Amino acid sequence: MAKASSTRRVKNKDNARRSKKKTSILTTEQVEYVDWKDVNLLRRFMSDRAKIRARRVTGNDSQQQKEIAKAIKNAREMALLPYTSRITTQRGGRPRRDDDDRGPRRDRESRGEPTEAPTVEVEADVAVEEVGEE
Repeated sequence: MAKASSTRRVKNKDNARRSKKKTSILTTEQVEYVDWKDVNLLRRFMSDRAKIRARRVTGNDSQQQKEIAKAIKNAREMALLPYTSRITTQRGGRPRRDDDDRGPRRDRESRGEPTEAPTVEVEADVAVEEVGEE
């Protein structure tokens, strides 16, 4: 039988993800009861898109996370917190049709067609009756 090598694998102790333990906001601020009406506290456990943050992000233990999730869901039901928060960004798309140089207007000019519709004046004969007092 061959001898087992005496060198063992050593885990990377410089790994920052494992060495740093998050502390919960609830324990640092000594919050005993998570109230669904305390919107400022609950917003700290929500992302910018109104999702509930995970335990590994907030540092909560499982019991605290359950209380936070339940309080956020109650506050959402009471319309104190949003279910979703949509973030809109302006995208640089294609230019509008009016600003486009290759639009249908240029095609009409090349074919010799008028670019604007001719204006037609219409006279209307409207009889106006004046109503007198009786």
